[in-house]
Amino acid sequence: MLIREIQAKSVLTKSNIPGADFCINPYVGCTHACKYCYARFMTKYTGHDEPWGEFVDVKVNAAEALRRQLERRRKKGGSVLIGTVTDAYQPLERELGLTRAVLEALSGEGFDVSILTKSDLVVRDVETLRELGNCAVEMTITSLDDDVRAAFEPGAPSPARRLAALRVLHDNGVRTSVSVGPVLPGFTDLREVFEAVKNLVGGIRGESLNVRAVDWPRFEAALRRDFPERAAAFRKAVASAAYWDEVAATFEDLCAAYDVPSQGFCLH
Repeated sequence: MLIREIQAKSVLTKSNIPGADFCINPYVGCTHACKYCYARFMTKYTGHDEPWGEFVDVKVNAAEALRRQLERRRKKGGSVLIGTVTDAYQPLERELGLTRAVLEALSGEGFDVSILTKSDLVVRDVETLRELGNCAVEMTITSLDDDVRAAFEPGAPSPARRLAALRVLHDNGVRTSVSVGPVLPGFTDLREVFEAVKNLVGGIRGESLNVRAVDWPRFEAALRRDFPERAAAFRKAVASAAYWDEVAATFEDLCAAYDVPSQGFCLH
């Protein structure tokens, strides 16, 4: 694993993501090393030869750069999304605290803050999140089976830890939601996920597998190694538009059945 410290000129970046005016990514790269990660395209902008998941650039001055940007802004507020092409609570954050420092810099600036993560480390900052006021955390859960997590999200916390984190956030008044993304055919049990999170979240969204983002050599290696009996059915489903239409319909049906607000199902 290559860890490199870098100086950021800015960290508050204008966003094209619906519902987010800005995004912040305190790190470039992510040690969760998810084999389907859509952010893998970032590799070509970093100068790294290492595969996605095997390097992290640490923006050591992230909070200072953010404060400078905020001082220059004429207009306060807006919406900011943290962790669009990295996980701001990946393991390095436990030691470095860059994300916590960014949250502290945002305090009092009038932002609606949302965080995307699949890490239970976010609960470390629950008091900071509460102080921010209008803050939300979206937890990604692809499967509740830890063997699936180990195969395709090897550096990420277990599903059980993510559910426990949702409970802590919910009980402390932080707005929570879940992203079932991407759905992995034969591995993601939507009903099981809905049953587990129904009382912990204010919304849920889903997403099909983005086949253009997948690190196929590594994904296929894990599939053949850990789940050879599922490989053929997985490949067939991924290539089927009818399959994905059925998944999207099932997702909406489950939102209605479990009375969990749908935040949409994205079909790639």
